[in-house]
Amino acid sequence: MMWRPSPGAPRAPLYDGRVALQFAILTALTERESTGIELARRFDRAFGYFWPATHQQIYRELDRLKTGGLVTEVPQPEAPGRGQPKIFAITPAGAEALRDWVSETDDPSRLRDGLIVRLRAAAATGDYESVRAAVEHHLDVHERTYALYREIEDRDFAAPADGGDALRHMVLKAGLSMERSWADWCREVLETLDSIPAPSESR
Repeated sequence: MMWRPSPGAPRAPLYDGRVALQFAILTALTERESTGIELARRFDRAFGYFWPATHQQIYRELDRLKTGGLVTEVPQPEAPGRGQPKIFAITPAGAEALRDWVSETDDPSRLRDGLIVRLRAAAATGDYESVRAAVEHHLDVHERTYALYREIEDRDFAAPADGGDALRHMVLKAGLSMERSWADWCREVLETLDSIPAPSESR
């Protein structure tokens, strides 16, 4: 069950990965009711630029939210048969929990990235060129992700947005800014590697 503050209790940090995913799911269900597979596809298309999750993680947290009374199944004319998807919606308790969470604050996430560790390891071992392929791979991933986000921006925010759409656009812009920044940094790393003399040249 998702953490909820008891009346009068001091606020506690909420922002481990599992809890943040729960609130992302509640946000998605606030926007519209969805089946589990629809929710997973929406994460693939629209939520991945700020909180990526696997389909298995989404289904697992959806079950926890249902058990906690924050999500419910939408009644259907006929009970879902075997293999027929269930439709989920946020409950009033879920909406209250989401509103409470929106008003909370937390510290920015700290950087944890394997490429950074590899770069430091290359500096320590002196085998600088060994990290080049990893940097090039990350550059390719960030460039492709940036291009995907631009396609989403052109598709969904071609016209000036206001209200909730304006805020959704700002979320996408955060993803664009992050991917552009990472790509620029990767290019700078590659330029730095190019500028370091080969071992035979530095002797």
